[in-house]
Amino acid sequence: MARLQLTQDPASDDLLSEDPFALLTGMLLDQQVPMETAFTGPRKIVERIGGIDPRLIADYDPAEFAEAFAKTPAVHRFPSSMAKRVQDLAREIVDRYDGEAARLWLDGNPDGAEVLRRLKALPGFGEQKAKIFLALLGKQYGVTPSGWRSAAGDYGRAGTHMSIADVVDKGSLDRGEREKKTKAKAKAEEILNDVAKPPRL
Repeated sequence: MARLQLTQDPASDDLLSEDPFALLTGMLLDQQVPMETAFTGPRKIVERIGGIDPRLIADYDPAEFAEAFAKTPAVHRFPSSMAKRVQDLAREIVDRYDGEAARLWLDGNPDGAEVLRRLKALPGFGEQKAKIFLALLGKQYGVTPSGWRSAAGDYGRAGTHMSIADVVDKGSLDRGEREKKTKAKAKAEEILNDVAKPPRL
């Protein structure tokens, strides 16, 4: 497994490279904030509560955990709600995978479709987030179950710059962030257009 360069912050990237739950947490946090903000979140958690182990987080007092999230610089722009989601994720990993996040893609030698199904069952992981994370596992984390590219859809294609799965340096981080903003803008315009449509009689 190559060392990840998702944030361009060496300490954060080392943690993401070495700890599967840190990487999973970074992916969970990757919404409505820049990608590098999301993926430096796990290191901030370590600095504030002393670790990123799912058992530690699952058992942490929710109010104190949310307070740690909110310290400046905040882990996420929505600290309370995202702190709860991270704790929910930690509890799921503890309950279903005995606290070992890597078992999600290792137990039973699953194929890509099964890994995707397991990811989609996690708190805070919808279809798109699950596909992006599967693509990240396959492209950069050395986790290549059979059929992973197909299961990851467009995010699994080689040579793309669609998501965090394609970030390998500062240039690709910038390209990925531009792509993310473009998609967010298109989604917002789609919502506005739907609102503006006259009601059907």
